[in-house]
Amino acid sequence: MIRRYGEVPQNGQRYKLRPGVYAILPRAGKLLCTYQGDPHFEVQLPGGGIDPGEHPLNALHREVFEETGWRIAAPRKLGAFRRFTFMPDYDLWAEKLCHIYLARPVRPHGPPTEPGHMALWLSVEEALAELYNDGDADFVARFAF
Repeated sequence: MIRRYGEVPQNGQRYKLRPGVYAILPRAGKLLCTYQGDPHFEVQLPGGGIDPGEHPLNALHREVFEETGWRIAAPRKLGAFRRFTFMPDYDLWAEKLCHIYLARPVRPHGPPTEPGHMALWLSVEEALAELYNDGDADFVARFAF
């Protein structure tokens, strides 16, 4: 059974399944996170949706690069969780199936290419206090130490 975090699904609301991949990226005692501005204004684990036909690991590398500008290595899947949420940037009610990986940030290749995103290096304690969603924070608390 996959654990659910966040709001309870609303009765009568249809949700579109949206699988995604997200990474815990520790380096030198800090975690590489991403800050997403308008419309979210939140700190997140780098990652995002898996495109139709895309392999999850390819999506992980693409999403981390788009949101942080960093290349990663040695991804290892830790688990998954679900969230039911409205995604204003897609005008979509989604059942997000979030696959969480632990990976090593290798090197930066420039700024994030995804508009409104900024790479942040946070201590584990700062990340736990700032991460927007409880699923991300729970995985960081269990696997980042």
